[in-house]
Amino acid sequence: MKQKRKLHIVAFNVPYPPDYGGVIDIFYKLKSLASEGIKIYLHCFHYGRNSSPELEKYIAGVYYYPRKTGLFYTWKKRPYIVAGRNHPDLLSNLLAVKAPVLFEGLHSCYYINHPKLEGYRKIIRMHNVEHDYYQNLAEAEVNLFRQSFFRSEARKLKKYEPVVQHADAVIAISPSDTYYFKTIHSNVAWVPGFHPYEKVTSLPGKGDYFLFHGNLGVAENLKAVDFLLDEVIGSLPVQFVIAGKTPPGRLLRKASSYENVKMVANPSFQVMQKLIGEARGCILPTFQPTGLKLKLLASLYSGRFCIVNSPMVADTGLEDLCIIADTAKDMQAAIREYSQKNFTVNDIRKRIRILEKTYANKAGVTTLVNMIYPEK
Repeated sequence: MKQKRKLHIVAFNVPYPPDYGGVIDIFYKLKSLASEGIKIYLHCFHYGRNSSPELEKYIAGVYYYPRKTGLFYTWKKRPYIVAGRNHPDLLSNLLAVKAPVLFEGLHSCYYINHPKLEGYRKIIRMHNVEHDYYQNLAEAEVNLFRQSFFRSEARKLKKYEPVVQHADAVIAISPSDTYYFKTIHSNVAWVPGFHPYEKVTSLPGKGDYFLFHGNLGVAENLKAVDFLLDEVIGSLPVQFVIAGKTPPGRLLRKASSYENVKMVANPSFQVMQKLIGEARGCILPTFQPTGLKLKLLASLYSGRFCIVNSPMVADTGLEDLCIIADTAKDMQAAIREYSQKNFTVNDIRKRIRILEKTYANKAGVTTLVNMIYPEK
C-alpha cells in the first residue's frame, strides 16, 4: 500500500475563518492539498484569533503558538513580522515528523535555515514582495509613528530577504512577483491565490449600486476609499456601498456625510457574497501594485462589472475581464457608461473561459504538489 504523503504548513496566523487575503489563500490551499490525499500538519502563530475545530476536518494535526508582539520586537535585527514568530515547540514539532515544510510568507521563516532542518525539503509561499508591500504601506500611512515603523520594516525585510535561498522552491502569488523572485532564486513557480470559488456565479442583469469591498483596517484600502469618495463617487448620482472589516471611526463619519453612500461594517462571508453578487459592479482601485488582490477574484467570480485601475490587474491576465480607468475622470466616465449596461451571458462565458484556465484551485494545487514532491 502506498504511504500517504505528509506535509508541514507553517502559517503566520490561524487560517480560519478565512476572512482576509492571506488566510483565505492558506485555508483554501490546505483544503485543496487535503483533497489530494496529503496528510497535513498545520502550525499556526495566533494573535487575536482563536483555535478552530473547523481546521481539524482537513488536517492530521494542528499546533498553536503565541505570536510575540510589542516594542521589544521592533528593536530586533530580524523584521518585526519574523522576530515574533518563533517558538521552540515549533522546531520540536517539525522535527517529530520528517516531511516537507511549506512556510507561508517571510513571516514564518524564522527556522528555515536552522541546521536541524537540514535535509527537509523547504518551500516558501510568497504572498508579496514584502519590502515593497511595507514601503507602500508607509507611503499610504498618515500616522507618523506607523509610517516610520513601516519604513523601518521595509528596510529590514529587504535585508532579510536572501533567507529565501535556504528554500528548495519559492511559490509566488502573481506573475510580477514571480519575475522578481527569479532574480534571487533558481526554482520559482507561479501559483495564483487559492480562493473559495469553484465556479463563476455572476448573474446577468443590473444591480442598484456600485461596491467597494476590502479590509478597511488596512491603510491601502482606506486610501482607495478616500480617493473614491473625494474624487469619484461624491459628485455622481449613483448609489455606492463600502463594505469591509474594521472601518475606523473617521471613515464611518465621512461616509455618513454622503447621501448616496452606505457603509456595511464587518459583514459575514455570506453577506459580503450577497453584496458582491447583487451590485451593478465593483469599483476596485489600488495604489499598492503588489501581490494578487483576492478581492478582485471575488468580484470576478461572483459579481458583475469590475472597474479597476491598472495596478490592480497588472500582469494578472485578467485585464480583458475588467474596465480599466486610471484617473478619477476616467472612473466617473466608466461608472456613467456601465450604469446603463446589462451584464450579459456572454460576459459570464468570457469569465468562465479565462478564470477556469488559470485561476481555478484545481490547476493551482497540481503545480503546487509538483513543487513540493518533485519526481526524482
